[in-house]
Amino acid sequence: MKVADLFAGAGGFSLAAVQAGCDIVFAVEFDKNAATTYRKNIGAEARSRNVVVYNEDITSLSATSLARKHFPDADCDLLLGGPPCQGFSTHRINGAGVDDPRNALIHEYFDFVRSLKPKAFLMENVPGMLWPRHKSYLDEFYRQAHDSGYTVYAPQKLDARDYGIPQRRQRVFILGVREDIAIDEFEWPPKPTHSAVELTQGTGLKPWVSCESAFADLPEDDINGVHMNHGPELVAAFARTPPNGGSRKDSGRVLDCHLEHDGHSDVYGRIDPSKPAPTMTTACINPSKGRFVHPVLNHGITARQAARIQTFPDDYVFDGGLMAAGKQIGNAVPVAFGQSLIQHIKQLLDRDVVRGKPAASTASSVKFVELADA
Repeated sequence: MKVADLFAGAGGFSLAAVQAGCDIVFAVEFDKNAATTYRKNIGAEARSRNVVVYNEDITSLSATSLARKHFPDADCDLLLGGPPCQGFSTHRINGAGVDDPRNALIHEYFDFVRSLKPKAFLMENVPGMLWPRHKSYLDEFYRQAHDSGYTVYAPQKLDARDYGIPQRRQRVFILGVREDIAIDEFEWPPKPTHSAVELTQGTGLKPWVSCESAFADLPEDDINGVHMNHGPELVAAFARTPPNGGSRKDSGRVLDCHLEHDGHSDVYGRIDPSKPAPTMTTACINPSKGRFVHPVLNHGITARQAARIQTFPDDYVFDGGLMAAGKQIGNAVPVAFGQSLIQHIKQLLDRDVVRGKPAASTASSVKFVELADA
């Protein structure tokens, strides 16, 4: 399958596609460090060495021109992408994010759908995009999709834990399939393979995967095997924090802001390696931003440990230094998670059955619900 990837970041979605047996034709990523990481890793000999990476603002590119250049004689099979999610974040309170210009980037994404006419597209975003305050953006996206001849499935909020990823991470995936592609007997999303251990008996499901392997047998001389340098006060607080899941309260660390507000309980907490890790965010190497302290050592996790939790292989090197690496890792689709979704879609497209008339959409209406923070 020939694939294009928009808002490609460091390449988590693209690597997932490569591991699913696809060839990446081109990618668009505005962040310089992420684009460099992408080019060095996805463009490696063993992956998609001929991929063209556009390190540019997607709004400055012509989707029509890129379609003519890269797909002059054949179809684009699959278009991937995760438009920036800050405007949709569930952590933005009240009306925040409603008029964030980044929300409209999902429509830039659809410009490429319209021009490339892929057999299928798969878009990823945060659960907050389903909040009623953002309904107009998603309504417009679905309107354009239907007008352009796509059957679009209702947004699916999936948890990476349920697909064997060592991390609790909820994300929304929207799948569209070109109307000339037969979708008979195709189910979306794929069925979960894992669950909480108490729910697995007699179901055929496996227990959620712990993140323990992220902290064992680490490579030596790894440019991404580094963590933040903490001051003596923080190191002492971490030393007082019990191993394998302790929190800030256990450490006795109290800041002025805690006098009026107790703060988030996970901040400065240790990761419990016996369970799936917390969501790797763009600040996943910073203990002040969440439960990102090493299970037993007195410092934050390294970029490599975060990358393992995101199921990147150890030979995947992130460019730009520690903070840039953390941002790239946190923004990525977990590789093995993306791979399972793409392989499922690939089974549909590999059937190569084309129907002569459009079928009714499976998502003629979309339900929007208030979601709790992921």
